Amino acid sequence: MPTPDIHQRPTTTHTPSTFSTIHSMTGDLKKALVCSPLLAGWDRSEKAEAWQQLGFHHPPNFRVAQSQHEALCRLLEQAGAEVVFLQPETSGSRSAGSLTLDATYAHDASLPTDYGLILMNPGKPTRVSEGQAQAARCALLGLSVFGTVATPGCTEAGDIVWLDRLTLLVGRGYRTNRDGIEQLRTLLAPKGVEVLSAPLPYGPGPSACLHLMSLMSLLDERTILVDLPWLAVEAVELLRGRGFELLEIDYSERDTLACNVLSLGSRRLVALEENARTNHRLRQAGFDVRTFPGSELCINGSGGPTCLTRPLLRG
Repeated sequence: MPTPDIHQRPTTTHTPSTFSTIHSMTGDLKKALVCSPLLAGWDRSEKAEAWQQLGFHHPPNFRVAQSQHEALCRLLEQAGAEVVFLQPETSGSRSAGSLTLDATYAHDASLPTDYGLILMNPGKPTRVSEGQAQAARCALLGLSVFGTVATPGCTEAGDIVWLDRLTLLVGRGYRTNRDGIEQLRTLLAPKGVEVLSAPLPYGPGPSACLHLMSLMSLLDERTILVDLPWLAVEAVELLRGRGFELLEIDYSERDTLACNVLSLGSRRLVALEENARTNHRLRQAGFDVRTFPGSELCINGSGGPTCLTRPLLRG
């Protein structure tokens, strides 16, 4: 198999904007953007009827999903994070009305950087409007657009992981292609940010939602929760070569998104309560694991705690 796509780190650096420090997956979470099932149309029959096309496992139950989303938001607020809600068209976003059920998984549509927002061009065409909706909401917070990935490139932020503040690892698969990765590299190279890429597995096929972050979650600066058999050899060697400790999930919980865990910073995590075995392993490793039910909101649509949150500020 080919070696990972690793380029020499540029030497040119620039002073970041004052808005955020977001080149981290594990700093203390201070601000996060979310999109409620209500705004994403889980309560509207004309949108809910598209559940099969969008890859959901069964028709969505709005009431349960909304309750579970509110439970997640409470956990974020209790951890000291400000929760920013994506707003409907009256807040200035012309794209909000075209959102699908997938918009609830707010992580994928944009990549905040210390230089502004990079809007993704999703490999799933039904999600294209999400980036503009997020850009409109973030503009009200003082976060402008730094760059946009354009066709023929495609990227989804679920494939993008900050290994450190100057290194991005990007999974190359169905949702993020070579051209999209090159566009990210072109945008970030002048800022001194190194963009690495490694292939994703074929997995269940092109119609499935398989992101790099489906297979790994950074827990702290040196520890990563992994679905090891599904990571490419190149990715595993890269992570181990950089000194990361890899903590494996309980594989009986793979289908309930055990690998999808959100770091709140300071060894605090948000995980799904359905994954008791993996959560036990995390607690044994010294992490403070806070849980919420995700049967409808997460498992049905294949999007866990990291997918539901778009961190905008970490400290």
